[in-house]
Amino acid sequence: SSFSFRRTMKVCLIGASGGIGRPLALLLKMNPEIDEVALYDVPGAHFPVPGVVADLSHINTPAKVTGYQGFDEIADCLDGAHMIIVTAGIAQKPGMTRDDLFNVNARIMRDLSFKFAKHAPAALVCIMSNPETALVPITCEVYKQVGVFDKRKIMGLMSLDVTRARTFYAEATNQDVEKVDVPVIGGHGGCAILPVFSHATPYVQLDDATIAKLDDHVQNAVTEVVDALAGAGSASLSMAYAANRFAGILIQGMKGKPAKAAAYINEPYEGVNYFAHYCDFGPEGVSKIHSLSLSPFEQSRLPETLDKLRNDIGRGMEFLRRPSQIVLQEES
Repeated sequence: SSFSFRRTMKVCLIGASGGIGRPLALLLKMNPEIDEVALYDVPGAHFPVPGVVADLSHINTPAKVTGYQGFDEIADCLDGAHMIIVTAGIAQKPGMTRDDLFNVNARIMRDLSFKFAKHAPAALVCIMSNPETALVPITCEVYKQVGVFDKRKIMGLMSLDVTRARTFYAEATNQDVEKVDVPVIGGHGGCAILPVFSHATPYVQLDDATIAKLDDHVQNAVTEVVDALAGAGSASLSMAYAANRFAGILIQGMKGKPAKAAAYINEPYEGVNYFAHYCDFGPEGVSKIHSLSLSPFEQSRLPETLDKLRNDIGRGMEFLRRPSQIVLQEES
């Protein structure tokens, strides 16, 4: 079921009416590698899907834009999808912890995952809803229940953390911001984020204090945005940029071209079952995992990263064990 010989590239965007969904839909519409952008959201969204579709349909780029609302239309949305990007769920507001998001977004993610597994089991699934580190395991477990799980195909997005790490590293080392790369491992959110500046390219030696400062800046960058927006939202434009960039990398991989990025996947590391690795991508998703040697500073950060992941993954698993969470596979 390799995608490399298919003539069209269909990308589904789940949560297309939201603060990230709309700018991301615009970027996907502008992406020359994509033939169809299928937009999905709930009926009654503040920006109704048909309106977003109408707006985008006036843009003179080749990608076709289609729109779907509600679970009775999701099968058509997912039909023939190569990639599903998930930004559905409620967003973090000031004073709200990532944990507060969890109960609502876990339920949404579980219900959506059954639909994906049923209607587009071969598609690559990129999850950017928060808390991502707890939601990716929920999707993987649903796919396992349905019997269509392939660990190469389900992943959490790390590209915003990578984007921030690149930006801050380029500033600190006075380099061209578009030419630097910084691998980020661990997971998305707080101390789960572990930028590996020791493998940054082009490499510039920085002192420990500078590295610690950069590390902290990448971890807490979202707070900067949330506070500055003063209740109006969270990072959405940078998130949309990062997600579109990651989609482009996955498409390169599907077409058999060199493609490398960080992704949070069901691949154990140091005793945790899910971890963001630096990966190569091919026609079926993740094709190779690169293990990176860590500097003493990065090693010192690892325990808190692993603790946070253990906790988040545990919360995802615990959610699925609650009696109310038992869902019949037969549900269409």
